[in-house]
Amino acid sequence: MAALATPMALRVAVTLNLPDRLRGPGAPVEDLAPELDADPVALDLLLAHLTTLGIVDRHGDTYRTTEYGTNLCTDAGNGLANLLDLNTAGGRAELAFVELAHSVTTGRAAYPHRYGQDFYADLTDHPRLRESFDHQMTHRIRDQLAELVATYDWSRFTTLVDVGGGRGTVLAAILAAHPEMHGHLIDLPPTAAEARHTFTTQGVAARTQTTPASFFDPLPPGADAYLLLDILHNWDDEHAHRILTRCTEAAGPTGRILVVEPVGDRHAETEFNLAMLAIFGSRERTIDEFRALAAPHGLTLASVTDLTHQRCLLEFSPATPAPATADPA
Repeated sequence: MAALATPMALRVAVTLNLPDRLRGPGAPVEDLAPELDADPVALDLLLAHLTTLGIVDRHGDTYRTTEYGTNLCTDAGNGLANLLDLNTAGGRAELAFVELAHSVTTGRAAYPHRYGQDFYADLTDHPRLRESFDHQMTHRIRDQLAELVATYDWSRFTTLVDVGGGRGTVLAAILAAHPEMHGHLIDLPPTAAEARHTFTTQGVAARTQTTPASFFDPLPPGADAYLLLDILHNWDDEHAHRILTRCTEAAGPTGRILVVEPVGDRHAETEFNLAMLAIFGSRERTIDEFRALAAPHGLTLASVTDLTHQRCLLEFSPATPAPATADPA
């Protein structure tokens, strides 16, 4: 349980692209080392441990990726390569766990303690990290998308603003299921551009609008509902309040705010809670913590819906509930 050798060996293997490189006939260390600019003795030690793990096997001097090892290939479809590669947002972020003692003693994120700036500043400064993060977020919701769309009555709302909506996968699916709805996605410029492409390919471009902006800036006002999917758990309370301030300003006295993410006393995993702490200085908030977070903004928790095995939808309304925009029936 305590050994770090195996998880780091897997991450280094993916970072060096070994599972992909060693598919098929494989290669001997003497060929691999100069290709990777790696020390041949050290590379052989790594491959020996990967052999123990069943990721590769050895035939004479040649190492080859096993069927099991193909789970770490970039085309495996499971998102593991993107999460483990130390040059991607996910792989880089997980190394913040090295500074977990800092987070536990201070209550603050370990990521800036390790890298000198917070996670999102890193994404801004390194476009490749942002691209890998956008891909990670799209993959993370993929298997739950149909359930997320079907479990809640999105048709109650004529207009939905997806705040920090990423590449638009979720909003496109909601709109595709409800042809009477219109959507507006807010995200930073590179990601908003990807969302426009998603809306076009999914056939909902005529009913969507994208605005390249931060959710710390003023949001488009007057929509029926504002969706925050996997947003608030990435921020400490100070920043979460700033996001909710923008949402309540835009929603006015009649709009709803929909928070979708794991909830601490419902679906959140203890390991993921530590990840939120180390990377973002946050956590998976409980129902009571969400109530406390929303109260200063004049918001009341109207309902909690279990959308998937991982995520809940918390619907917040102004203190004086507004009527639904459409008949839920």
